[in-house]
Amino acid sequence: MNVKVLSLFGATLARFLARVLLLAALAQPLFVNAQSKNRALGFETMAKGATIVIMPSDIELFSLSAGGVLEPKADWTEAAMRNFKTAMDAKRAQLDMKTVVLTDKDMDEIAEINALHAAVGRAIALHHFGPGNMALPTKNGQLDWSMGESVQAIKKRTGADYAFFSWIRDSYTSSERAAAMVFMALLGVGLGGGVQMGNASLVDLNTGRILWFNRLVRASGDLRDAGKAAETLDALLENFPAAK
Repeated sequence: MNVKVLSLFGATLARFLARVLLLAALAQPLFVNAQSKNRALGFETMAKGATIVIMPSDIELFSLSAGGVLEPKADWTEAAMRNFKTAMDAKRAQLDMKTVVLTDKDMDEIAEINALHAAVGRAIALHHFGPGNMALPTKNGQLDWSMGESVQAIKKRTGADYAFFSWIRDSYTSSERAAAMVFMALLGVGLGGGVQMGNASLVDLNTGRILWFNRLVRASGDLRDAGKAAETLDALLENFPAAK
């Protein structure tokens, strides 16, 4: 292996290890009390009889190449979206919630709100669930984030009280990556495989306030499989504040 190839491989390895370290840091819980971590101050459960809008899930799947590059897989993503929607439909019936599902026409007019949720969700995952040195002093350790007036468009269109958002990015180890992992292990270097990252939010459509948030970071799960997609949804909905 010549010097140029070694240099390229080393740079790729460094980028991947940096990603793994970031994921490991994000996986460390910042708070001990699950309620104070997942729920906004003063919020316990949804109001009885309230209506919740199920926003289309923001999902994308990737293959992890030998060099640690994430390559988007459109067919996997399409399958994952179908499986997750099926799981969500079943969960809605199980929880016996009054729900509204937006039409494609609705989503065309409020598509930017899902993108806003993705940005806010990343901020919460980093600054609320991340390592202590990333916490924002102004939050005082509380789940204190809002999507602002943007969600009024959903309220106006549906009349609902809450909206449920979900975001998932899932990567899977390619055969080339698996071979690289074995090879590097022989050299005493550990390479990581695919990672499933996701989050879910319950938003008050009257105020834009995020009332509940849950995060998922793990090296398991497979949205390409219907049964495993349902398990991923269950993991995202842990401690979900359904009306009692």
